[in-house]
Amino acid sequence: MSEAIREINYLSALDQSMQPAFFAPASGDDPRPLVVALHTWSYDHTQESGSFFIRCAERNWHCIFPKFRGPNWLPEACGSDLVVSDIVSAVDYVKANYPVDNDRIYLVGGSGGGHASLLLAARQPEVWTAVSSWCPISDIAKWHAQCSVLKNENNVYAEHISKACGGNPAEDPKVFAEAMKRSSVNYLKSSAGKTIVDIGTGIHDGHTGSVPVSQTLEAFNELAAEADRISAEDIDFMVKNEAVPEHLKFAGEDPAYGEKKVLFRRVSGMVRVTIFEGGHDILAGPAFGFLNQQFRGNPPVWNSGETADFRSISTLGR
Repeated sequence: MSEAIREINYLSALDQSMQPAFFAPASGDDPRPLVVALHTWSYDHTQESGSFFIRCAERNWHCIFPKFRGPNWLPEACGSDLVVSDIVSAVDYVKANYPVDNDRIYLVGGSGGGHASLLLAARQPEVWTAVSSWCPISDIAKWHAQCSVLKNENNVYAEHISKACGGNPAEDPKVFAEAMKRSSVNYLKSSAGKTIVDIGTGIHDGHTGSVPVSQTLEAFNELAAEADRISAEDIDFMVKNEAVPEHLKFAGEDPAYGEKKVLFRRVSGMVRVTIFEGGHDILAGPAFGFLNQQFRGNPPVWNSGETADFRSISTLGR
């Protein structure tokens, strides 16, 4: 990591514990934007995170990459109340020690970081100017069921959820309730319109990757106006066929996505969903291009930049 990036410890409000993160401050005395970037499902704050820190350094933004209790097979991780506290407390730490532009506080993550970013958008929407969530898990109980029937290495995620939640959500109502408590779909509807949310995933996720596109599309439906929601039939078609129905195909071009061509896109109020040509990917270039244009109190700007940034393509593993 760059010398500017250093490991710090900060106080998490819920249990008064000190939690680790990697952090790189912006330079100068003027208030600067802050990005909280999140690790993926099976990692912690020591995961390679240069894609986030490079883009923040280029913009002279603060960037913090917290542990938020580590891999998601741990009960204290996987969307727990401690996770929520850790991520919000990371913002509080930077604001208490560095000049932060309160109108530009952003959250970004993919896969397990997509899960956590959507959960924080749902449970603490007032903290964020905008949230960029990629290939997210929005319903832990449903993902357990989706993974448990797989005959490949992605079956392990069902085991992770059982370890975190205390069993199989399909077999024990208490475990199901615990899984839902850790799922953004349990809260998103009540947070609609309170922060700007951009959600995206590749059309082949769930086939070449581990999270079916239905997890993204159903999260959008929770935030969208009723008239803008995607039908169950269309969601099923995309999941099964790795393709977008003809009547939903995106007719435009988004230069920021480059070869990761946008296949489907819909906007409803403060939320946008994008399905692109790809798999279990986070596209950091479009993510930062989008965040760069969002200001608290202003209407969303649904634009991800004018040129493709191919440093941005990261196929996410465990």
